Amino acid sequence: MVDAVTTTTEATTRVNSSRTSLVSNFETFLSLLTAQLKNQDPLSPLDSNEFTAQLTQMTGVEQQLLTNDLLTSLLAAQQSGAMTGATAYIGKDATAAWTATRLEGGEANWSYELAASAASVELQVLDSTGKVVWRGPAPATERTKGTHDFVWDGKTTAGGQLADGGVYTLKVVAKNGTANVDSQVLTRGRVTGVELYDGQPYLTIGSSIVPLSAVIGVEEPTTATADTPEDEGLVASIASALNPLKLLS
Repeated sequence: MVDAVTTTTEATTRVNSSRTSLVSNFETFLSLLTAQLKNQDPLSPLDSNEFTAQLTQMTGVEQQLLTNDLLTSLLAAQQSGAMTGATAYIGKDATAAWTATRLEGGEANWSYELAASAASVELQVLDSTGKVVWRGPAPATERTKGTHDFVWDGKTTAGGQLADGGVYTLKVVAKNGTANVDSQVLTRGRVTGVELYDGQPYLTIGSSIVPLSAVIGVEEPTTATADTPEDEGLVASIASALNPLKLLS
């Protein structure tokens, strides 16, 4: 993937190169036109219509370069706006319809959603070439309608351990008899960063880099609360210890 800054720089370089070429060609054009006027046949002077057409063509090329300058400026402004908008996702929990993730720390994480409960669900992990490196059945409790999490330990079907750093995708084959059950692979997690590739914003979610266009859900992160009796007792003890009246008694 090409960084958007590189794309803009290359576009600017091409425009500047074209402008330099235009200046050189325009000077050559004026030299030739001047020589043509000096050496024209008095009995058959240069056709004014042809002269005007030549000037118009040169002016049209110049206007096209000015248009390219404007488009380059608009592209840079659009990319800046896209980056600014995407940073609002940092710190939030996001869900994306995205299958690719990186193997890190000996594991890769995905989620998958089933449109209905399935009699059989086979999970397949594919490498960057599309080769299936691991396959196995989902537990019975992970075949029901809804969303389920899956953690792969980086081992092949034969038991070999794959090195960290590789990018892998998950494929879900869910069936009821011979009928397929609709499913989709999801990437879920906290958004920790934003990057631009080829002018498009991408979010860093866990070990995945996901295009913003693939995000299908965003929510504020959940915060820990004192929901258990043990937590409530701890909070009450702290509050009691900090009670000013008790401290003065």
